[in-house]
Amino acid sequence: MITVGVEEEYLLLDPGSGLPVPLAEEVRGSSGLEPVVDRREVQAELLQAQVEVATPVCTDLEEVGGHLLRLRHAVGAAAEEFGCRLATCATAPFRRAAPVPVSRQPRYLAMESQAPQLVAEQLINGMHVHAAVPDPQTGVAVLNRIRVWLPVLVAMAANSPLWDGRDTGFASWRTLIFGRWPVSGPPPYFDDLADHERRVQELLTSGIITDTGQLYWQARLSGRYPTVEVRCMDVQLRADDAVMFAGIVRGLVATAIRDEKAGAPVPRCAPELLHGANWHAARHGISASLVAPDGTLRSAGDVVYLLMEHIAPALEEAGDAREVGSLVHRLLRQGTPADQQRRALAEGGFRALTDLVTAQGTMP
Repeated sequence: MITVGVEEEYLLLDPGSGLPVPLAEEVRGSSGLEPVVDRREVQAELLQAQVEVATPVCTDLEEVGGHLLRLRHAVGAAAEEFGCRLATCATAPFRRAAPVPVSRQPRYLAMESQAPQLVAEQLINGMHVHAAVPDPQTGVAVLNRIRVWLPVLVAMAANSPLWDGRDTGFASWRTLIFGRWPVSGPPPYFDDLADHERRVQELLTSGIITDTGQLYWQARLSGRYPTVEVRCMDVQLRADDAVMFAGIVRGLVATAIRDEKAGAPVPRCAPELLHGANWHAARHGISASLVAPDGTLRSAGDVVYLLMEHIAPALEEAGDAREVGSLVHRLLRQGTPADQQRRALAEGGFRALTDLVTAQGTMP
């Protein structure tokens, strides 16, 4: 069984104005969070209005869901102690004129000095799924095989339509903001592990990046764990949708390992087409068309079906088929979290939107 772990990033918002508030240090210092902070399950993020959580290593999706709910509730309760609310939206719907201060860590301060405007606009939150791989060589093979599916995940996970109080016209504006870093977007194709290591070293030697943590590809080899880390998804409003993506990512990784062992052809996609597919997915979510892995433009529902068909044996083997299938069906019926944010704003205004994105304590 491939083990998984999930990281989620959250915003801290003022409940009256909906603006981000720089209280992450105070929230993390809450006595109620001491045990999880000590276990590094709650960590600082780039800006002081953000908090990151990380589950332990999990063997089944029930564990993932239990840990995410526990962590969301704990951080949410700590936030309320300091008069703010935890928000599970992937962009801040509103921003102050002055930038949110950067967390006082050397790495983050260096990033601010290198790219101050980019850092100031990083009020964005993602979710990252780590799936175990037996060795780095297999990890590179997995990256090569899953890269064509990443735009589909971007579309399904879209949860960031709003920015500066306006609809951006994109389902995942976070994808556009994050894509401005020098090494970002869908990962390239690598010939093998040696090719991967050589190209990463060239980026470091050139000074384009200062450490491997700045490899902001949407899927990458983890520098800390023996995993492939898929990081293209927006953070989810609901914990069970995050569980769904953990199951899908595990299914993609398991399928890639199986296909690699069987010597199946590696799906190839020109970088310009893959980047275009990624932009298209961020623009439309699942409300229109998507670019399928073969490069054809098809209805979003058809492409999601292709994804589920591709990973079906792996989902069955892991015992995840029923749960993931049910959650995907709900997603296709109700729309993405971006769709839900737009509906809330249209039907109930600012208050309904704020209630939606800060309802993590009542959304399983």
